[in-house]
Amino acid sequence: MTRRNSPTDSITEPVRRASSHPWFERLARLGYAAKGLVYFIVGFLAAQAAFGAGGRTTDTSGALTTIVSQPFGKFLLFLVTIGIVGYVLLRIVQTILDPEHAGEKMDAKRIATRIGYAFSGLAYAGLAVTAVKLMIGSGGSSGNSTEDWTAWFLSQPFGQWLVGLGGAMTIGVGFSYLYKAFKGKFRQQFKLTQMSNNEKTWAVRLGRLGIAARGIVFTIIGFFLIQAAKQSDASQAKGFGEVLASLEQNRFGPWILGLVALGLIAYGIYSLVQARYRQILH
Repeated sequence: MTRRNSPTDSITEPVRRASSHPWFERLARLGYAAKGLVYFIVGFLAAQAAFGAGGRTTDTSGALTTIVSQPFGKFLLFLVTIGIVGYVLLRIVQTILDPEHAGEKMDAKRIATRIGYAFSGLAYAGLAVTAVKLMIGSGGSSGNSTEDWTAWFLSQPFGQWLVGLGGAMTIGVGFSYLYKAFKGKFRQQFKLTQMSNNEKTWAVRLGRLGIAARGIVFTIIGFFLIQAAKQSDASQAKGFGEVLASLEQNRFGPWILGLVALGLIAYGIYSLVQARYRQILH
């Protein structure tokens, strides 16, 4: 019996062919490496700030600014930008093909996962644009982009509900990261046969610590968004860097910030492990 082409085949088949090419996997692995470097810098700067050794709290865009200010910074940032673009392409493929959840049944969990891939791709596409602006000297992002977007949504019909929903979803993402860290199932995404027992052990430890740190930050971002929705005040919204700065502003702030910063450093190293051993498409 001849199989009829579905309406989505015209989209999925070219994507499937492109993603099967060797260059795609190389770009994706470079993407994980670039992501790891960016988060390592964010965590390292935050750790320096927490332990009184200089540094500052910043986000991924701030990490790119740090990179470009180093000797040969533009060349290094160029390589990082290529990696980020590779990561965006991977997210596009994951959104369209859903390669990690093979099968015909489309349930709510898989739909949510693919939506998550899409939003992740958009976020990193924005980061790539910031990197290009820094390389050509037109400046990166300025101000609190989270606050700017929150202000725009609040100005729309049902804006408070939209921002509140966004906050709830962000908290959900944070909790999902914490659950992922607790369960440790991400271990199954590695090419385990190529790893030594010591590498497997440290990959799980770094993954759990790093993913949990991101979960904490995303959960706090979500709470601030809900606060902004309740008060209809965009200035209450905080992005990644602002949340790290807020962690320092209490009695045990330096210790809390230090622990989260170490978690982000662990996440950066974990991403580098992913660049080497992760199963890209399976």
